[in-house]
Amino acid sequence: MAGDAGFRRYFRVLGQPSLIAVDSPPEKEKNQAYISVAMAFQHHGIVTPKVFAVDFANGFFLLQDFGTLLLQPELAADSASAAVAKRYAQAEDVLMAIQRVTPEPAVFTCYDPQSLQTEMDLFAEWFIAELLGISLDDEEQHMLSQLYKDLICSAVEQPQVVVHKDFHSRNLMVLEDGSLGVIDFQDAVVGPVTYDLVSLLKDCYLHLPADQVEKRALDYKRHHEAGELLNNMTDGEFLTSFDKMGLQRHIKVLGIFARLCLRDGKSGYLKDLPLVIRYTLEAAQRYPESQAFYRWFIARIEPLLPSHDWYRDWRTAEEASGEKVLIEDKPK
Repeated sequence: MAGDAGFRRYFRVLGQPSLIAVDSPPEKEKNQAYISVAMAFQHHGIVTPKVFAVDFANGFFLLQDFGTLLLQPELAADSASAAVAKRYAQAEDVLMAIQRVTPEPAVFTCYDPQSLQTEMDLFAEWFIAELLGISLDDEEQHMLSQLYKDLICSAVEQPQVVVHKDFHSRNLMVLEDGSLGVIDFQDAVVGPVTYDLVSLLKDCYLHLPADQVEKRALDYKRHHEAGELLNNMTDGEFLTSFDKMGLQRHIKVLGIFARLCLRDGKSGYLKDLPLVIRYTLEAAQRYPESQAFYRWFIARIEPLLPSHDWYRDWRTAEEASGEKVLIEDKPK
């Protein structure tokens, strides 16, 4: 089967029932974390693949087969349809369950300021330097540093919950009974309450209109208020935290997608860069703390982008083809 962004390889074992055999190199992948998080999630009613066998020494798993249908094609249909709204609500219910998981330190590490900083550093290293061939001067580096400090402060000031860390339409699978199964959760941490929500609503692989993003985000906040987690945040404060969390994530993803292509030979991710740029710039131009970054990107970076085969105008970049996407079609 096709792989994902990691170093794992997947094989479907054709039996009754079929199973998934995983080759997950122990020196490169978080195999113990995968099992620990799976057990914690399952204990709280979150559907993840059942684990039938593990060989930690060699990095082999034997897992339940969730089938082939990702949530992405259903969300990529008419965004205003009742069916799409129902699927988003279903995904948000799963996310709510994840955020109620007990944040046991032995299972979930802290998504601390250094981790947030290290991730954003990938932007300058891989997207700016390696992909675009740009060297940043001291003033540009200072501008990025100031932006990163603001985004980190916003992240750590939010209520902290269990975070899947990659909660989007390609890591949610539609099961035979219509429920959703969760995959690719081994990086789960304790972090900002808006992180997974912005991953879902500002998905790097499909576009949801901004007014629907805001409505769904605020509806999610109101559902959380019943548990008092977000009672001390106004709607405006929540949306600011949500946008800034998305800006942190998408700056990181620009670096990660470039690295996946240049270091790991997974060029399929480049076609998703324009949508990630759109999310990045739409959020950056909205707040005083990030407008210097927005102006710099438009003046310094944007003129260089059309020369790349993967580029299309970020202002209209979206994933809305409605095509069926099977797990075998995930970028290798």
